[in-house]
Amino acid sequence: MDFAPYQDTAPESTRALSPPPRRSTSRSPNPKSPPPNRGTTDPFLSSTLPAPNHFSDDPRRDGRGFGNSDLESGRMDVNLFETSLPLRLDYEAMLAYLLLPPAGGVLLLVLEHKSDYVRFHAWQSSLVFTVMFVIHLIFSWTSILSWLIFVFDLGLIAFLTMHAYQDANNLDRFELPFFGGLASSFVDAE
Repeated sequence: MDFAPYQDTAPESTRALSPPPRRSTSRSPNPKSPPPNRGTTDPFLSSTLPAPNHFSDDPRRDGRGFGNSDLESGRMDVNLFETSLPLRLDYEAMLAYLLLPPAGGVLLLVLEHKSDYVRFHAWQSSLVFTVMFVIHLIFSWTSILSWLIFVFDLGLIAFLTMHAYQDANNLDRFELPFFGGLASSFVDAE
């Protein structure tokens, strides 16, 4: 077949045609009547097939279905409290706020890949304290207001650290207005 843009003949004239439809004289069978009894020549119907676990390489499988009839055995390697770093989950979540925010949050975003709980606190710390850093830069011309913002920062760090530690037992997320929802949407999108 020639696919050149300018052809002298139409490609439909050289294409293979479909076979004509079959013309049978018998009508289709009635759906209520039993199917006609024909001799079976299907080799699969005459022989028995081996069980599916025959083909499995897993010696633990015993043919009772996936996971040996235990619903949770297929997910035993999933641990919601597991982290990429050799630290406990609650300590890592606290470090998102204690490691010189917002740099600690960014560092945990780079290093932590397994725990959504730690990544949420790292995102929230990074977002909140980046905005607080910009506010510090804006109000750096006045020392009294700058010190008040600094005291507010320390209180916010202590408050968020406490919630990150306490809520790690049941993986609850303490979300600050606007920043918490944004951090949660970033973690859910990953």
